[in-house]
Amino acid sequence: MIKVTIFNEYKHEQNNEKAIAVYPDGIHNVLKGFLECDEISVRCVTLFDKELNIKEDIGLSDEVLSNTDVLIWWGHVAHTKVPDDVVERCHKHIMDGMGAIFLHSAHHSKLFKKLMGTTCNLKWRFPSKERLWNINPAHPIMQNVPEYFDIGLEEMYGERFDIPTPDELLMIGAFDGYEVFRAACTFQRGYGKVFYFQPGHETNPTFYIPEVQTIIKNAVYWAKPLYRQSFGAPKYEKVEL
Repeated sequence: MIKVTIFNEYKHEQNNEKAIAVYPDGIHNVLKGFLECDEISVRCVTLFDKELNIKEDIGLSDEVLSNTDVLIWWGHVAHTKVPDDVVERCHKHIMDGMGAIFLHSAHHSKLFKKLMGTTCNLKWRFPSKERLWNINPAHPIMQNVPEYFDIGLEEMYGERFDIPTPDELLMIGAFDGYEVFRAACTFQRGYGKVFYFQPGHETNPTFYIPEVQTIIKNAVYWAKPLYRQSFGAPKYEKVEL
């Protein structure tokens, strides 16, 4: 059983009419709906409660993270509200082997920027039409994904995307203004696997698209830990030959 924890900011789906119409129960519950199966269990945590107050404990304790194989992160307008101690805690667990998937505007989350060590800035425009091209079809995350598929309306993210050179580039996004974007990228951080996937604007039904769901589910299987141990720098005694 792969244990997934979904973090969703959960602000737009409470105060934005367009977002409420698309995701009335929150983005996190749509993700949970297509991920949960005999092989995957899902826990959801959010930054805000129903009164749009920030939770004292957003549900990402050491105990929760120790029992999480893959953390999925969606955030947008409240990145700065995520407590720094939560960011440090999540970062440590990723370094120790927990997998992480960052969706859409999570590129500007404190956690993703800490993992990348860069601004993670990019160009953007809304709305735009997008076509996603599968340029690495042999990769596990790209299994059962066609050569290309159309998103319809999505938020344009354009280069330059200020991230380190990805370990693997899986998809290129092409937009109706001729912009392109590194839309699906993988990274290794410590013992942990990290996947960034660009689509997923809060007012568009992107997470209902079958191909998008396939990619995210494949990424869960890919990111699950194969090895998990504290990533430190211990003094190491000589081993006699």
